[in-house]
Amino acid sequence: MMNHLKYYQTRAFLSRSFTFSSTKHPKPLSKILPFHHFHTNSISPTKTHLYASFFCTLIHLYLTCGRLSKATDTFYDMIRTHHIVPTLPLWNRLIYQFNATGLVSQVWDLYSEMLSCGVLPNVFTHNILVHAWCKMGHLSLALDLIRNVDIDVDTVTYNTAIWGFCQQGLANQGFGFLSIMVKKDTFFDSFTCNILVKGFCRIGSVKYGEWVMDNLVNGGICKDAVGFNTLIDGYCKVGEISYAFELMERMRNEGVFPDIVTYNTLINGCSKRGDFDRAKSLIDEILGFRKKKDCAFRKIDDMNDDDGTTNLEPNLVTYTTLISAYCKQHGLSEALSLYEEMISDGFLPDVVTYSSIINGLCKRGMLTEAKALLREMDKMGVNPNHVVYAILVDSLFKAGSAWESFIYQSQMIVCGVSFDLVVCTTLIDGLFKAGKSDEAEAMFCTLAKLNCIPNNITYTAMIDGYCKLGDMDGAESLLRDMEKKQVVPNVVTYSSIINGYTKKGMLDVAVRIMKKMLDQNIMPNAYIYATLIDGHLKAGKQDAAVDLYNEMKLNGLEENSFIVDAFINNLKRGRKMEEAEGLCKYMMSKGLLLDRVNYTSLMDGFFKTGRESAAFTMAEKMAETGIKFDVVAYNVLINGLLRLGKYDAESVYSGIRELGLAPDRATYNTMINAYCKQGKLENAIKLWNEMKGHSVMPNSITCNILVGGLSKAGETERAIDVLNEMLLWGIRPNVTIHRALLNACSKCERADTILQMHKRLVGMGLKANREVYNSLITVLCGLGMTKRATLVLNNMTKEGISADTVTYNALIHGHFKSSHIEKALATYTQMLNEGVSPGIRTYNLLLGGLLAAGLMSKAYEILSKMKDSGLDPDASLYNTLISGHGKIGNKKEAIKFYCEMVTKGLVPKTSTYNVLIEDFAKVGKMDQARELLNEMQVRRVPPNSSTYDILICGWCNLSKQPELDRISKKTYRTEARTLFAEMNEKGFVPCENTLACISSTFARPGMVVDAKHMLKDMYKRKQS
Repeated sequence: MMNHLKYYQTRAFLSRSFTFSSTKHPKPLSKILPFHHFHTNSISPTKTHLYASFFCTLIHLYLTCGRLSKATDTFYDMIRTHHIVPTLPLWNRLIYQFNATGLVSQVWDLYSEMLSCGVLPNVFTHNILVHAWCKMGHLSLALDLIRNVDIDVDTVTYNTAIWGFCQQGLANQGFGFLSIMVKKDTFFDSFTCNILVKGFCRIGSVKYGEWVMDNLVNGGICKDAVGFNTLIDGYCKVGEISYAFELMERMRNEGVFPDIVTYNTLINGCSKRGDFDRAKSLIDEILGFRKKKDCAFRKIDDMNDDDGTTNLEPNLVTYTTLISAYCKQHGLSEALSLYEEMISDGFLPDVVTYSSIINGLCKRGMLTEAKALLREMDKMGVNPNHVVYAILVDSLFKAGSAWESFIYQSQMIVCGVSFDLVVCTTLIDGLFKAGKSDEAEAMFCTLAKLNCIPNNITYTAMIDGYCKLGDMDGAESLLRDMEKKQVVPNVVTYSSIINGYTKKGMLDVAVRIMKKMLDQNIMPNAYIYATLIDGHLKAGKQDAAVDLYNEMKLNGLEENSFIVDAFINNLKRGRKMEEAEGLCKYMMSKGLLLDRVNYTSLMDGFFKTGRESAAFTMAEKMAETGIKFDVVAYNVLINGLLRLGKYDAESVYSGIRELGLAPDRATYNTMINAYCKQGKLENAIKLWNEMKGHSVMPNSITCNILVGGLSKAGETERAIDVLNEMLLWGIRPNVTIHRALLNACSKCERADTILQMHKRLVGMGLKANREVYNSLITVLCGLGMTKRATLVLNNMTKEGISADTVTYNALIHGHFKSSHIEKALATYTQMLNEGVSPGIRTYNLLLGGLLAAGLMSKAYEILSKMKDSGLDPDASLYNTLISGHGKIGNKKEAIKFYCEMVTKGLVPKTSTYNVLIEDFAKVGKMDQARELLNEMQVRRVPPNSSTYDILICGWCNLSKQPELDRISKKTYRTEARTLFAEMNEKGFVPCENTLACISSTFARPGMVVDAKHMLKDMYKRKQS
């Protein structure tokens, strides 16, 4: 016996070195108990049992209330601080309770402490220990205890070990235990049989499970309803429903009567396969028994009739099973109807019933109704559990209402609802989606404290979150952690990583990850191929995308809507909508039906390429094929209609309600943007409030749009109010908001006002990085306040933020604007000395400023340096060169650069053409001016009001030359009239000089002034 004790004490020492739990030092007893007179010396031996019983009761209460760490602290306080040693029955009770509560990793610690205190275990103790090890998957430790230690074991011990093997999917090894039991003269019972049957059913070997039961029954084991029910459940799960019904008949024939569990199992099996008629007939059969025996007012459970049947009563599980199945199969109305029938039959719903219906409502997007049902639970006295909260929290996160999810998370804490792995995983996924990555990481770290072991779904949620943030190192680190802890990644895990690398443009790494999948015998699905194909198409690697498509086909995967959408979007980016339409027709000819996403992409592409009628045709085809508009499709339609400018925003928005759709964040953002552009800020604010009222969480884009709109209108204080509200939801000012508010402040042309706004935004949480400082410097330089801008640059440098090309460009622009040409050139020199490479924009500013100042030689020197650095002029630079030369009358150089520009395939902008046309008009060369207008039309460069002003005045002035013959004069005036009519048709308003030219050219002598006034009045009426 002493050797036995010594062995366990040694094992206890080792266990403390490698324990899975973190045992804390116990707190003083005064922190646990409300009185202070307990001391080790004051407890007499006769009272030890009493105090031990008291401590054990207190520990039990803590465990029951879910205060697990408190229970652990109290246990160590009892043993180590007060040296109170419970009796064996109390030890067994403690070990059992720790195991039952889920603190399985601490069972061995308690067992070791018991041995250290000199209390010897009995067979009940060992059975709990074996059970705990089996729950943790430590089968080798359980086997070691049973085989190698001279202890008492019984049938329960072996049954527990067999259960442990079956839980790990090792039913065959569990079956091998029967031979050990025979050798040890340990009998097996119906529990042994049923555990093995369930084990084989779990791994899909239902036939073998049935063979095991038949053989054990032949060996003398009594068959019972549990074994048959297990087999029926197994056959239902493998889809052999008909044989499951045959097995129920066999039960009756062999004298084992089907009970309510049998019926519930069959109802569940039928429901999962969508055979609701058969499931409902089983309920009717149960109700038939009740009516037949006239048991409407009293409950009879499992009493055998003379005719060999069982009086059956439907229970809550019966109804809940079918309700749950209806909800999963989108039969929500049937589920609610059955729910009412259940209540009328006298069954009050429990938490499982409510969770099933809430899940069904959430899947249908009926979150308001789901929240109302949660309140009804409270009124009915049914406490929501972690499953209910997990469903609601997950649905609210997916609906973009993160703040409501956090409210329910707080409710869980207040109500003492335990956080299991599913809840934690849901929160991790939702927190990442809400942009709260730090909180998501903290939740992941909390798992260990909650005794939750992350599974592949939890790891995948974390990896997906990191990938969406672009933190691929963090994602790879978690993947290595999974491999280290033998948590097998699945196709979704790799899909997230591949998607992450693809979005970062690291396509080679993404393809390497896919090959790694194949090495681990995890086959990529069509979604992964779609991601890679889309990534390669976006990168312009058409051939690689086609190779991936062919590889997918060789692997036996068929085209789906994801693949089609990747190719449609590629063609849409290239504005090749005819080819996109042809591709869709080809895919449809092969039997692939386009889905809502494909039609939406096509509609979007047609709108963006100006083919409105084709876009409307796509919308009609969706209706014809029975595809309902979702909110994304309607958002595309809204954008397209508003872009046309032919539709009223209010009527467009009301259409979404008429279709029964709930506007999402993108809808609200689109509409708020439309109202801001139209200057209807009150309407935008109204939508902002409606958005919050409908629990649609505004995001940074919403904030950017609304703050931008208010800032543009000069309502900076209202914009700040919006920002303060966004701060409550954790959305801080960003560089877009910073730029908008600074531009608004710049209207007063006061540097102090601009700098105060910058300081205010930084105080609200704006991170003052290079981009933010550049915005501030750009605004100041735009007003010519280069001294203040230089001070900002100095502060920026002191904070360790170096200037970049954008910074220097802003300063160069500011100096030229203030006519400080030497300072602009000095800034350019400083830029080169600092090792900052000038860009096209830099040279554009330099050349524009130098040409405007007439410094031609310096301009050519800068142009030469630009070409030496390997930069070729772009369209913007050519526009600057042409305009610069044109404005100083250097027509020859302007035409030279124009010819060079168009030869390279670059298209001049309207203002550039205006400069060239004006040059020709000034010297009376109107034929050349007309030729340039024709070139504009060929190159699809739209003329503006200034173009028409220049041309009309040019023709009018040419027609006034005294030496002209009558025919030429009439021809020139006809040209002016034609252009004036064209200008009028396009809605352009002529300038004062044009009106004077027209009046002086066409009015009768003495009527010039009256004609001019008449034309001015006419255009004023048109404008009003």
